[in-house]
Amino acid sequence: MSILVNKDSRVAVAGMTGREGAFHTQQMIEYGTQIVAGVTPGKGGTEFLNRPIFDSMKEAVRETGANVGLIFVPPPFAADSILECEAAGLPFVVAITEGIPVHDMVRAVNRLKANGKTRLLGGNCAGIITPGETKLGIMPGHIFKQGKVGLVSRSGTLTYEIVWEMTRAGIGQTTCVGIGGDPLPGTRFLEVLQLFEADPATEAVVMIGEIGGTDEEVAAEYIKTMTKPVVAFISGRTAPPGKRMGHAGAIISGGKGTAQSKVDALQAAGVPVADKTSEIPDLVKKAVKK
Repeated sequence: MSILVNKDSRVAVAGMTGREGAFHTQQMIEYGTQIVAGVTPGKGGTEFLNRPIFDSMKEAVRETGANVGLIFVPPPFAADSILECEAAGLPFVVAITEGIPVHDMVRAVNRLKANGKTRLLGGNCAGIITPGETKLGIMPGHIFKQGKVGLVSRSGTLTYEIVWEMTRAGIGQTTCVGIGGDPLPGTRFLEVLQLFEADPATEAVVMIGEIGGTDEEVAAEYIKTMTKPVVAFISGRTAPPGKRMGHAGAIISGGKGTAQSKVDALQAAGVPVADKTSEIPDLVKKAVKK
């Protein structure tokens, strides 16, 4: 099994005809993802990458039966594209776009949560992959391996590094979820951990956090109730207070969101926290044995 996406996911890509959308859509098609439509206003009725293009997401869903929306729309228009996916009845939307204005995300995320019909992953995320079945986003599919360990991360680059360490060690993954590094993500650690806890195919979870915010501490409280082992890594341990490190959400403010506070919270929940990414495969193997 998997969480959120699988081989039956039918994906409509908003912004598919743009440079980034076109490149990554081709990669997803080659991986085996069911890309059933693209959405670019003004280009409806044409084809691109042998897929039909529609003027609106509502048309794309109606004509193709798409059940997942994927957003490669430029930042000024991305929030409206997310809300268009919700209006079209899509239960799951993945926003890859980086740099969406914060006030736009406040509007979109609050609307989605209030209506409770659509789950948003991102923005500014690497996407999601269920190895051997489907990938949505910009993750390099060849480094992933089918298996029994779930992964959730704020960092795309660290996801790739740690997944490659795991794959080389013979540890496969059920689903890998990039929640993104923006201050206001559509889906947080807690929600993904709950999904992995409920997934019978997932035997353990790797959580990759970073400085900034308190999501890791919130997740640590939930981990105390989980039946499945969790292994963690926290990046940005050397970041000085007030210094943003990479992601917009990775900033320490008012003494909160430090790497040490996250490590302490996770260790209090019984989670082994790796000092180096290379330690994660062994920690996972030990956690599963226990």
